[in-house]
Amino acid sequence: MIIRKAYKFRLKTNQEIEELFFQFAGCNRLVWNKALALQKDTLDKIQKVLSYNHLAGYLVKWKKDDDTAFLTTAPSQTLQQTLKALDRAMKDAFDKKQPGKRFPVWKKKFKCVDSFRYPQGFKIEGNRVFLPKIGWVRFHKSREIQGTPRNMTVSRRGKHWFVSIQTEQNLVVPERQIFNPYTDVVGIDMGVARFVTDSSGEYVEPLNSFKKLENKLARAQRLLAKKQKFSNNWKKQKQAVSKIHIKIADARNDFLQKLSTIMSKNHAVIVAEDLRIKNMSASAKGDMEKPGKNVNAKAGLNKSILDQGWGNFLRMIGYKQEWSGGVFLQVDPKNTSRTCPACGHVSADNRKSQALFICTECGHSANADYVGAVNVKVRGIEVLKAAGHCRDSLWRENISSPTKQEPADPGNRDLCLNPA
Repeated sequence: MIIRKAYKFRLKTNQEIEELFFQFAGCNRLVWNKALALQKDTLDKIQKVLSYNHLAGYLVKWKKDDDTAFLTTAPSQTLQQTLKALDRAMKDAFDKKQPGKRFPVWKKKFKCVDSFRYPQGFKIEGNRVFLPKIGWVRFHKSREIQGTPRNMTVSRRGKHWFVSIQTEQNLVVPERQIFNPYTDVVGIDMGVARFVTDSSGEYVEPLNSFKKLENKLARAQRLLAKKQKFSNNWKKQKQAVSKIHIKIADARNDFLQKLSTIMSKNHAVIVAEDLRIKNMSASAKGDMEKPGKNVNAKAGLNKSILDQGWGNFLRMIGYKQEWSGGVFLQVDPKNTSRTCPACGHVSADNRKSQALFICTECGHSANADYVGAVNVKVRGIEVLKAAGHCRDSLWRENISSPTKQEPADPGNRDLCLNPA
């Protein structure tokens, strides 16, 4: 199987190199905005989108114009990559199969990521890279680069510049075996109070990286709002705000990467709910005619869902399972936390509270998130059985046994993050 991986390293720069980086990023930003203006003008006049070849012809013209002749100082291939990115964004915006894609927007200084991409012409030797029109630049090499480098992106994050090297490698994936549903399959349930609960009763507390720094970020943003825009003090305070945002994002990413890696290594099959996270985190404000209900409570729930990064976590598990030869399934989430795993009774009254499940039919009680994880596992095994991936003699008798052994509220053994 051909897979693509990206290796990101921090560059060791000086003032001269950073000035070139800012210059090239600015040129790419200008090309994006000019090309986007052309696209909008063409759509208004003839309801047609210009192709990349048309935009590339305009790029040659812009380089000859006196007002934009400075574009010749930037590598041509990075400018062409910007036009290709816009062309892809325009196609995605009008693709009915991708309704979530929005129309491209302007790239504004201080409000967009400074970056540019090399599709070719770069070189890698040890702990340094050769960038066309810049030269050799050293970087902090924290790990070995595996695979064949295909492209390279230079971007700024905070006050530091990074290089991201995308590689392509042929990965030998083990063949999928006939799974034992009792030992090889695990169901997981995502939650706010518990980040993830699995069908064996283990769970992991959420990190809530944004919540921990929310007040500090708010203070920094208030100071930024009081300063004159684009002044030196404004730029310094904006860096302080960016630093907090980066700290939040890095902590969240580190938590999700470690947890998803451990879960992928420990389980051959992982089954999760097919959650519509965008709908779950939608605003409840409503409008003047139909105002929303419990707006503050819903806003707090939305903030927690987005802070914890459910979508990124499920995406990470998906590709890590694929690389390791495992299976990742997503099943219908309807009534997973309202269905009794012991007798199969479905009722909204079964869930007495956010955390407690008590069946009104048979009296079976357990943590609601744990019940959801067990039901998710059952549905996943049914899918595997229908596809012929489960041993028929084991799948029914073994899936019911964990629910009888599980206490009402198992302790947080936190084995996922502390496997030893």
